[in-house]
Amino acid sequence: MTPHPSLSRDLWQTDSDDKTPNIPPLLHSLGELRSVLSLAASDSYIFCGSQSQDIPVWDKKTFQLKDSLRGHTGAVLALVHAEDRKWLFSSSGDSTVRIWSTIALTPIYVLSPYLETGAGDLFSLAWSPSLQTIYVGCQNTSLQWYDFNSEHHAASAGCESSGSASGTSTPRRRPHKFFDSYPQYERKPADIHANNGGSSRDTSPTSDSNIRPPRAYLNIPAENVIDSAHFGYIYCMELFPDREGVVRLVTGSGDEFVKVWECSNKRPVQLHAFECNNGAIYSLVLKEETIYAGCQDGSVKVLDLDTKTTVRTVIVQEGIDVLSLSLLNSDLYTCSANGQLQRFSSSFDCTASWQAHDGIVLSSIITHGNSKDHPCLITGGNDDHIKVWELTTPPETSAAEDQIVLPSLNSHTTDTLTYALSKFISIRSVSSSPSHREDCRQAAIWLKKCLNQLGAQSSLIPTGEGVNPLVLGTFSGTTSKNKQSKPRVLFYGHYDVISAPSEGWDTDPFNMAGRNGYLYGRGATDNKGPILAVACAVANLLANRALAVDVVFLIEGEEECGSTGFDKAVQKHKDLIGDIDAILVSNSTWIAEDIPCITYGLRGVVHCSLEISSSLPDLHSGIEGGAVVEPLLDMVHLLSTLTDAQHQVRIPGFYDRVRQQTDAEKELYQRLSTITGRPASSLSSRWREPSLTVHSIEISGPKNPTIIPGTIQSQVSLRIVPDQDLNTITQSLCTHLEASFQNLKSPNKLKVSVQNTADWWLGQLDDFWFKALEGAVQAEWGIAPLHIREGGTIPSVPFLEKEFGCHALHLPMGQSSDQAHLPNERISLDNLRRGRSVIERFLSTVGDKGTLQSPA
Repeated sequence: MTPHPSLSRDLWQTDSDDKTPNIPPLLHSLGELRSVLSLAASDSYIFCGSQSQDIPVWDKKTFQLKDSLRGHTGAVLALVHAEDRKWLFSSSGDSTVRIWSTIALTPIYVLSPYLETGAGDLFSLAWSPSLQTIYVGCQNTSLQWYDFNSEHHAASAGCESSGSASGTSTPRRRPHKFFDSYPQYERKPADIHANNGGSSRDTSPTSDSNIRPPRAYLNIPAENVIDSAHFGYIYCMELFPDREGVVRLVTGSGDEFVKVWECSNKRPVQLHAFECNNGAIYSLVLKEETIYAGCQDGSVKVLDLDTKTTVRTVIVQEGIDVLSLSLLNSDLYTCSANGQLQRFSSSFDCTASWQAHDGIVLSSIITHGNSKDHPCLITGGNDDHIKVWELTTPPETSAAEDQIVLPSLNSHTTDTLTYALSKFISIRSVSSSPSHREDCRQAAIWLKKCLNQLGAQSSLIPTGEGVNPLVLGTFSGTTSKNKQSKPRVLFYGHYDVISAPSEGWDTDPFNMAGRNGYLYGRGATDNKGPILAVACAVANLLANRALAVDVVFLIEGEEECGSTGFDKAVQKHKDLIGDIDAILVSNSTWIAEDIPCITYGLRGVVHCSLEISSSLPDLHSGIEGGAVVEPLLDMVHLLSTLTDAQHQVRIPGFYDRVRQQTDAEKELYQRLSTITGRPASSLSSRWREPSLTVHSIEISGPKNPTIIPGTIQSQVSLRIVPDQDLNTITQSLCTHLEASFQNLKSPNKLKVSVQNTADWWLGQLDDFWFKALEGAVQAEWGIAPLHIREGGTIPSVPFLEKEFGCHALHLPMGQSSDQAHLPNERISLDNLRRGRSVIERFLSTVGDKGTLQSPA
């Protein structure tokens, strides 16, 4: 049986006797005469839009029917509550929008779209309190709007109602060429008096003298229309909360597109269009910069507005329309055409699923019940019922949802540093785990907001589908009158972390704990602590008007997985980053505990995969042993050609361009040997000598002693150093392996795959930037820093140097005992704070020097 394709785990299922765990209790059920197409709620009432043309009003406290708003002559397709005006907007299949008082429960206006009935059914509404504008999504694919602050409205609203002396309230409208037409044999033009019994539009409010007329009839002017805003019906729309005076409207349509519009200048301007390719978009909800779109094919598309990418596709139920969505903090409620409701967590796991209605669930809203502390989910279906479900507010599962409350600009940023780090560590941004993909995105969002609150202009940069985004944050320094430009420093880091199984940890790795002067938690030293220390250093200078350089943060989320997509994303968006004079990194530790260090070198790496296979399946050695050439023996012979008995690499030309060790280096290694207690030769071998490692050999089939495996795989890596050429070494490795295998004259086949490569990096010790950093370290710690190298690789450092044509600097903040990648990872609180101070000193020094020329 083919498993269901959904990647969302059903966490609500249980083997206990309780068949409905975690399902919200049904608080009340309200009977309706027709299908419930739309819902809205005020503090006092629940409003129901249905096929019955009227809008029943239910009392929230007593669940009694309070009143019924009458006037529409078609099904009520959308309802929107305008809290600021105490209005209710309703749109209908009769091609009108009606505005009601939610206090007096009386009509105020009737608003007709441009072309009146030519606009067709009015499927969706959105109200902007700041612009005092109602937006209307129409069946004829147009997007229309009406401004209640405009001069046009002042003139229209001043007119008397068009009701006659007899008290009728028939609205002035053009006859519809179909609904108000006569039979052909009568040869009469269409008019509003045509009696077409099959149309819902023939039922005029004049048929009931109890219907109260509105104050005025309004019309959307022709200039307030965008024709063909979509190439399909506009089924749904929502507004993002205003941000810095910008109003953004999101619309969903039968054309499978979700469009984002900027409405700040009254006329919407399209910012972006997401192509969902999952059928019509029937429902939308928004949170932060995330759009959730319910689709015709039974899925929910999760769209990130910052990176303009599809973050996730959640399969709710294949082929079953998702007609309504509601969101309560991190809980997403989906309403499906089979009557089921499902709840999804922030990690997109299904935490509840139940049969809510006997038919189709058509509408839903979340509002508060009798108390503002008790939220309720209200759903409506075609089973003629409205149901009220009591909800429990979920806890905030990600620190990304919290707004960081920063102290005032005059207070010390160390408090901000530790407070922010505790939140940053709590986000499980493990890039190697697909189950933490959303956590990584939330870490990026959180860091973007953090940098913004510290004074940066920040954004997310996409790196590809399914790859974590980059965080770009730019702190702009002040420019003095005698300087025409400012130095620009790029700080590189990574917000992703290695996995942290609970075994071996004394405390929760994702709940920062302070003990004996250290801060414990995954990412404390690698690399979340240093990122925030640098950010707070820049913010402190900025707050004191002492930042004379621009500092650009470029923080990736895939460093622990080989920096996937980083290079291409930087090259594509290089214009956003701008020109750079120096690159700063803080992504390693000291060589010891007490003496500060500056890292000035990293080895490069070539990762290679080997596969030897026969054309045969796995065989039994008792039957076929000696009769076939075994792939495993070939692999042993092949690997043996890579090194000699003295462990020297036998690849031709491998050592030809290795830079010779100088007398100064030898003296440095001797000094470091005295400090660390390690032999100087060991330090040299680890840092500045090339090496080869065989990481693994894996066989196909069962691992028992009688099998001759048909396929063998092995992982090999080379570490390279100055002045070896990366491309030359890579090609030499492949050539050597292929030639050595040919010498075996084996019938088996060899496949060599270079998985990833990264170049070596060596800093410039006589560079101004290095001297400035060295001076800052010495000024802070009172001792000259040690110059050290690392045997590992950071692929992005040499790439950034080459891409921006400038030098890189590497300032480690943590100590050798920080346990990066290990249980009980930590960083000294003193090191973190003094690392922040070193950055302040460094930036002040380079800022005082004014404009600096980038190296050739």
